[in-house]
Amino acid sequence: MDFDFAIILVALTAISGFIWLVDRLFFATKRRNALAAEIPIEDAAGNAVASSKVDGNGRAQSSDPVIVEYAKSFFPVLLLVLVVRSFLIEPFQIPSQSMMPTLEVGDFILVNKYSYGLRVPVLGYKFFDISDPQRGDVMVFKTPEDNATNYIKRVIGLPGDIISYQGNDLTINGELIEHRLLTDRPAGRLRERTYQETIDEATHRIMRFTGLDAGTATQWKVPEGEYFMMGDNRDRSKDSRFIGTVPDRNIVGKAFAIWMHWDEFFSIPSFSRVGGIE
Repeated sequence: MDFDFAIILVALTAISGFIWLVDRLFFATKRRNALAAEIPIEDAAGNAVASSKVDGNGRAQSSDPVIVEYAKSFFPVLLLVLVVRSFLIEPFQIPSQSMMPTLEVGDFILVNKYSYGLRVPVLGYKFFDISDPQRGDVMVFKTPEDNATNYIKRVIGLPGDIISYQGNDLTINGELIEHRLLTDRPAGRLRERTYQETIDEATHRIMRFTGLDAGTATQWKVPEGEYFMMGDNRDRSKDSRFIGTVPDRNIVGKAFAIWMHWDEFFSIPSFSRVGGIE
């Protein structure tokens, strides 16, 4: 989920708006006055006097420079897209297997941008608080590694939580999280297993592979104002176990729906996976 053109969108909106505003304040009136002086009037016989500023129907032609015409045309569209994308809903495409089986590669999802509060575009600072992330939410965020690349994972730990993880066992504040085996199928030397996991009464599916080294138990304490994130594909996810906890300012929004699935450019889009995200 690396593709993010927020900076470009903000820049184009600001530039087109600035051109339109400056022209309206300082130049548009002068051009209209100059044009009005050249608009033909009827003579005593009712015949129109020719003018290069009049079209074939006798209407005054536009005298706006090309750059102003483009700015006036694109600014409202860019502003609408910016508002919707920054404060309401933003689409993303899933590029990796880290959230399987919940999300598959090629899923196109919708992200609620106001669920956790309204934020300044690009900068990410919250200026209007609505709610906080809850355990079990599927959340898009900018990775702390570069504060730019968009990741999508599940919220596991809230500020102040103590998270422990080893093998199939996830513990939050000393409480072992329940998981129930759903499917078990061979995948080479590894066995792919799907479980149903319940966190704070929110149920979702996770994927694990047997035959991998479980390692020693690792424990983290989530700092204030930050969140511990994990992928549902527990053995193939680069998440807070490796990149650290996610600060609130890095939150992009809450993923809530799949609206299309498209594997690759030359394939046919599918709508069989359309629906909400658990």
